[in-house]
Amino acid sequence: MKIPLIVILGIVILAGSCARENRQERGWEPGTVLRIGTDATYPPFEIVDTEAGEPVGFDIDIINAVCRENGWEPHLIVTPFDGIISGLKSKKYDCIISAMSITPQREAVVAFSEPYYLAGQVIAVPVTDSLIYSALDLRGRRVGVQLGTTGERMAKTLAGVSVFSFDNIGAAFIDMENGQIDAVINDMPTTREYIKRRGNAKIVGKLLSEEYYGIAVRKQDSRLLQKIDAALQIIMESGEYDEIERKWFF
Repeated sequence: MKIPLIVILGIVILAGSCARENRQERGWEPGTVLRIGTDATYPPFEIVDTEAGEPVGFDIDIINAVCRENGWEPHLIVTPFDGIISGLKSKKYDCIISAMSITPQREAVVAFSEPYYLAGQVIAVPVTDSLIYSALDLRGRRVGVQLGTTGERMAKTLAGVSVFSFDNIGAAFIDMENGQIDAVINDMPTTREYIKRRGNAKIVGKLLSEEYYGIAVRKQDSRLLQKIDAALQIIMESGEYDEIERKWFF
């Protein structure tokens, strides 16, 4: 059956209009709902408050302040860290704040805000351990990491190390407590938080790396990124950032 020319033209015009709409970035005006992806298993940056049933933490306070400065309504979406970037790219949320280190591999697929936190990888071992003092001592050992993290990537570069990847870092620490693994490689602030809470692990050696956390957006969302960066600058210059940091780390 032949399709009338006017119908074909209408389809072409509609397709072109949809394509332009898909390419066009939202205005991000006050009143906009900002959908935020986060893996709320990483204290003190993000964790679910069991009483309120909502994510809380350093990152959550930062993104809430960013939203306030821009007049946005924050909507937090809890999602596993492994796959969190693919969720952003498929538009399940508009940005990610989840203690995410800025790396060349990630910068190839997403855009990052200006850094908002300096962290680094450390080695944690049971308090009773007297054999592991540095990365060199991990040869022949079982090391736990969180799936999809820079800690996992670093552990896999160490010769002779058996790497065990967990959906969340808390599970790695629990397995270490139970003797299933010998050490954990993880970001320093969260490692310190777990040690403070449970008291049965210790950090050994020096920082294995220095890493900066950033808020991730899709590469085409340049206007959103500009507004996030502007809000971060206001928060840092006003002293609010320091207040949030004292609340969660001191």
